[in-house]
Amino acid sequence: MRIRQLLIIVTATLSAWPSIAVVAGETKFIDCSLLVAPEYPATWPTAPFPRFQITHQRTIGPDSPYNIDALLIDGNTGTQLDVPPHSVARPDLDRPKSGELGLAYTDKTEAWQFGGEACVVDVRDLLNKAAKGESPLVTREHVMRFEKQHRKLRCGDVVLFRSDYSDRYYLPLPAGNRYIADALDHKSPGYPDPDPDCMEFLATREVMTLGTDSASMGPLPTLAEPTHYAGLKYGMIWTEGATNLGALPSTGAFYCMMGPKHKGGPYGEGRAFAIAGGDLPKRLIESSKAKRALDLTPTLAIDFPMTSPGAGAGQHRQVYLKIDFLYSEYLDMWHHTHLMDSMAGTHLVPPSFALPPAGKPVQYAPEIRGWLEEYEQRYGKRGISSMTTEQVPVSWTCGEARVIDVTSLVGTTIKRSWPVSPEITVAHIKADEEKNGKLIADDVVIFHTGHVDKHFKAQPADTGLWLDPINGEAEGWPAPGPGAIAYLKEQGVRCVATDAPDLGGVEPKRALMTYWALGSREMVGVEFLNNVGNIPDDGYFLFAAVKIRDCHGGPGRAIVLY
Repeated sequence: MRIRQLLIIVTATLSAWPSIAVVAGETKFIDCSLLVAPEYPATWPTAPFPRFQITHQRTIGPDSPYNIDALLIDGNTGTQLDVPPHSVARPDLDRPKSGELGLAYTDKTEAWQFGGEACVVDVRDLLNKAAKGESPLVTREHVMRFEKQHRKLRCGDVVLFRSDYSDRYYLPLPAGNRYIADALDHKSPGYPDPDPDCMEFLATREVMTLGTDSASMGPLPTLAEPTHYAGLKYGMIWTEGATNLGALPSTGAFYCMMGPKHKGGPYGEGRAFAIAGGDLPKRLIESSKAKRALDLTPTLAIDFPMTSPGAGAGQHRQVYLKIDFLYSEYLDMWHHTHLMDSMAGTHLVPPSFALPPAGKPVQYAPEIRGWLEEYEQRYGKRGISSMTTEQVPVSWTCGEARVIDVTSLVGTTIKRSWPVSPEITVAHIKADEEKNGKLIADDVVIFHTGHVDKHFKAQPADTGLWLDPINGEAEGWPAPGPGAIAYLKEQGVRCVATDAPDLGGVEPKRALMTYWALGSREMVGVEFLNNVGNIPDDGYFLFAAVKIRDCHGGPGRAIVLY
């Protein structure tokens, strides 16, 4: 019997005894992330920091049955994550601020450190209480005030400084200049932020994860670097540009901040959210504190096969590129941005990836029209959707991890049939249910194929992941057909994930039908995972994509807490 099913039975039994209290309250997911869009002050406004850009490279029509986007995105965009190499120099540089933590980039951060119990330190009384161009300072006294009101801080807490700054000033431009630019230009007071001594005090409490709803954790005009180093030298990480912290209770909620896993990233764009109410927050807090966490996200790197090369010339997706733009002499490091497909590495598949919006007639190519007619005869209407990444609730991509092992399908096709992917059918899912128990509504179903684990390799040994299967030089990865997707929806499953490059497989017709089935049933996908075979039975899956407006993909990070 699965552990989760046993827990449900035990809980139901305890509920029958009036002398035993059962935790009440509805579990709610709270989005704490800023919207990333070109007309918002999402990027640092001084030269030479690049502005965020989204390019709709292909839209559904004669050229493509999919909406395909490319992103130019810097790690200092929107809600973002800072890690020690932002201020700690590499040990080989042998400088006053050198240390081993100078190598603790975003791709090296342990998954347990992303989350913990939210402790919201209310500093709204500081908002705008400073001269123009200067930040009101959060001091250790503000933290001690929180401790007097609530409890002493401890290891495993996520300290969140709530000033409501981003809630008030993160607006479309030009009004949005008040968020960062006006403070830098001494036209308005700066955002509230902790001083270095506050960081030192938090270190005595063994707090390793922080957040602020200011644009940066660095007070203006001169304490930005001292405050950063004061915390990062201890191995702290933190969220900058959080929002909606007023929706969290002062203590008790689970808070998490994750982002794409860029190789060598001293900071990174991300997604912050919280979970409050019911039993789930306590469970996840305890897992994070005990460091019971598993990272399911391969590292994004320019010499690895991050995006599809396509079948034939001109069919490739935007390759993943790292673009240096500003050199830091002290850190001997280039600040950089990335040009990437919106589905590079671990990513979200929203309904609008394969579905057109309402009121927009679609002129498919003749072959695709034939596929659509066949699909609708077998599986019902294709449907429409305008649900892009920013509209997908975080709760849809989090849930009990239900791993379905389909590695037995590997090697079951014959070479003369290639390119082909072994199809994951309803029968395979039912066989797993016979062995491991029925699917439960809102489970996140994760297909374990082993493909990424085996074939994710650097150039020139990178052809096994995408290129060989697509070109018929090797068998494709196991992938669900539309019938399997329809069955999962009937069981109440909202999110389907895979440790293969995608859920479609290498056959264009079946792949498109699978994505039509997902989208038309308001289901979402999470693709390009690894390490799935190590997920324990009691694992809780957490995935969050960067909150990019009008995006038909969405890079992100997936972890499991257990």
